[in-house]
Amino acid sequence: MTAIQAVALYAGINILVLALLCLPVVQNRNKKKISLGDGGDPQMNAAIRAHGNAAEWVPAALIGLAILALTGVGTLVIHALGALFTFARLYHAFGFLTAQTGGMGRRIGTTITLLVYLAISGLLIWKAIS
Repeated sequence: MTAIQAVALYAGINILVLALLCLPVVQNRNKKKISLGDGGDPQMNAAIRAHGNAAEWVPAALIGLAILALTGVGTLVIHALGALFTFARLYHAFGFLTAQTGGMGRRIGTTITLLVYLAISGLLIWKAIS
């Protein structure tokens, strides 16, 4: 597997996660007859934010991984960063959908996401100036 194929793998998985995270939003909208916003419903708000949060974080990570692959970063590095990022986003979403407030899943997922973002950004800067 090449580095760019590894990026394709994590792009595919994370896009699938985004698609799956919209399901609780749609189900809650239909069940609770909420067409816009969260209708003041905590469960609806959690579903919206779980999906929205992933939509906010996933694109930049995938772009960063793709640029790293295109600049010659090895497949192992792409796999390490891609797998950690995917784990973090899944853990974060699980925490969002199962806990009423701040839970451990969200904290761990956020921390790992930020660490992967820092690693990607550091490698991108290093590749740009070296």
